[in-house]
Order: sequence, then C-alpha cells, then structure tokens
Amino acid sequence: MRRKVFDILASAGGAVLVVVLVVAGALLLWGNSFANSNVHNQLAEQQIYFPPASAFAHAKAGTEITPGMKPYLLQYAGQQLLSGPQAEAYADHFIAVHLSEMPFGGVYSKVSAAARAATPGTPAATKLAGLEQTVFQGTTLRGLLLEAYGFWKLGEIALWAAVASFILGGVMAVLVGFGFWHSRRVPVDLELLKTERAAA
Repeated sequence: MRRKVFDILASAGGAVLVVVLVVAGALLLWGNSFANSNVHNQLAEQQIYFPPASAFAHAKAGTEITPGMKPYLLQYAGQQLLSGPQAEAYADHFIAVHLSEMPFGGVYSKVSAAARAATPGTPAATKLAGLEQTVFQGTTLRGLLLEAYGFWKLGEIALWAAVASFILGGVMAVLVGFGFWHSRRVPVDLELLKTERAAA
C-alpha cells in the first residue's frame, strides 16, 4: 500500500471518530441538562424548604435541629430544596436523623410488624398505627429525595463524560489535521512497506 493512501485512510477514519466523539459529547450534554432540569422541576413542585438559619442557632439533641445536622444543612438554611445535593442532605441528615430517633429506630418494617401484632382497638394499637403512618411517610419522602439525588448524580457524570469526549475529539481533530498534512508531503510513489524496511 502506498504511504499516501494509508495516511488518507487513517486520517479519514480519525475524522469519523472526531464526529462520533462530538455527537457523543453533545448527547451527554443534553443528558446532563435534562437530568438537572427534571430534578429541579420535580423538587420545586414539592415546595420543601430547609429550616431557617435561626433554627440552627439553638441546635439541641431531640429537637428539630440537632448539632450533627449543622455541617450538612446550615449552608442551605431557609432555601427551597431544588437540587440533587440539597435532596441528599435533607434525606440523609434531616429526615434520616429524625427517623432514627423514633421508636424501633424509625425502621418501617419493625414499626409495621409491631402495629400488626398490637391488639386492635387498644391505645397501643392506635399509637402504633399513627407511628406506622409517620414512619412510612418519612421513609417514602427520604427514598424519593435520594432517587432525585441519584438521577442528578447521573447527570453530573454525563457532564464530565461530555467534557472528556470533547477533549478527546479535539485531540483527535489535531491528529487528523496532521495526518492529512503529512499525506500531502509524502511522494506519490512511496510504498508503506518499503518505508518500514528502510527504517529497520
């Protein structure tokens, strides 16, 4: 095979790869945008707000704000919950803390089992039924918020993958340019194998 033909074929293949990388990067950027806007819109509809900054000034164990929450939630004080990191903080450092302070550690399966085992109509059964509903709601909200966080995280991964794709596409485009440039400088009758033997 002639060296000129080889350079052109290799450069053309590289050009196709550049197009693939650019298209992949564009799709990944779209995925990131879709994930972020979807998470934002779904969370906005729930109208969840973090406690105000004044609540963090009197953080005590057993109250709405415990000292352990401050490092994770104080930065969002008073804000509406609209992003993946906010959803993760609220789920793991607010709801989860309050659930853990409830009877049976706030574990729904344990509360539900105790509620079913209680004698119907007794004050204990009524109390456990209320606790079961509260724990179910808290656990469900926590799960939904963590799902929103997971979806947001996938969007972030898509963003970094898009950046990597564009960088690789740029590097490949430079190499393709050099390949075509080299193909113009190579003599038309130069054979590829002869070049390799001569080099050996």
